[in-house]
Amino acid sequence: MDIESKIDLVKRQPTEELVTDEDLRKIFQNYAHPKHYIGFEISGMVHLGTGLCTALKLKDFIAAGIKPTIFLADYHSYINQKLGGDMEKIRAVANGYFKHAFVSFGLDESKVEYVLASDLYNNDYWKEVLKITKDTTINRMLRCITIMGRKESEATSSAAILYPAMQAADIFMLDVQIAHAGMDQRKVHMLARELSHTYKKEFVAIHHHLLPGLQGGTRMNPNSSKEDQVLEAKMSKSIPGSAIFIHDSEDEIKAKIKKAQCPEKVVEGNPIVEYAEYLFLRDKGMKIERPAKFGGDLEIADAAELKRIYSEGKLHPVDLKSAVAKELCDALKPSREYFEKHADYLQQIKAKDITR
Repeated sequence: MDIESKIDLVKRQPTEELVTDEDLRKIFQNYAHPKHYIGFEISGMVHLGTGLCTALKLKDFIAAGIKPTIFLADYHSYINQKLGGDMEKIRAVANGYFKHAFVSFGLDESKVEYVLASDLYNNDYWKEVLKITKDTTINRMLRCITIMGRKESEATSSAAILYPAMQAADIFMLDVQIAHAGMDQRKVHMLARELSHTYKKEFVAIHHHLLPGLQGGTRMNPNSSKEDQVLEAKMSKSIPGSAIFIHDSEDEIKAKIKKAQCPEKVVEGNPIVEYAEYLFLRDKGMKIERPAKFGGDLEIADAAELKRIYSEGKLHPVDLKSAVAKELCDALKPSREYFEKHADYLQQIKAKDITR
């Protein structure tokens, strides 16, 4: 595969930003199999935005010859009080349910390397963390704590100031050429890129689109920053009714989609339109099945056509919801069946009704 084709795969949706194209081109020129990483806190059940969105993107990377790593961030989870801050539980869920959420999409250890953060951390790592804190102002670190899913104005423990430095150090210690995350992690990637030139640890940053929760996309609160609006709108396991989980039953998926926000003729901030755009119309068309009296079946070629037809009122929300629910049921089938066979992993996270 030629380099430009590899770059096209990397930039394929749900990728929203690549920093930068030229840097990635140089990486492919110098590395046959560049090293990649994406890190996750270990919290509650894995939803659509974390599981399916990541799986689609990692399969693109694998096709481009990239070697992916999924980083199971137990210390970061501890600092951010996930699973009640119980480190023993965090590590058990990391190596059990959370890892197998990705394995359920075919991303086993023959395709992806799984690294538990605390297995990596040694004296050299903590020296790197201190070096980063020394080279970064307190104000810059505070601006970066939004990567924890928290607003700058929120009260948080003093340990949070180490969080961005640890995430930057993860990139350097793993010695990756590609750092990958959702758009909410952009601030720390930009900090790490600024330091990387001095540290001789240069990498590209790839950010994928954050899927909105079922309650809707952009919040137009004039008192909130754009980043706060994104944090409020994104799919979240801690907001009741916001998330579709990767192992939901078909009936659960259909019921959740039926209740989702999908205002007629409105495209911006419409979660159902976004799911279709970023998950199902990235490489193929989508069929809308509807009775003849409502226009009959409709073949949608791409996202641009979907948005045009929907905004013109030529596609009803009920019909769009039905098509997206069907696509989701099919896309999540491997995960659903995997956890039916490995119920012990699912029980790990459901045991105490954990949501954070």
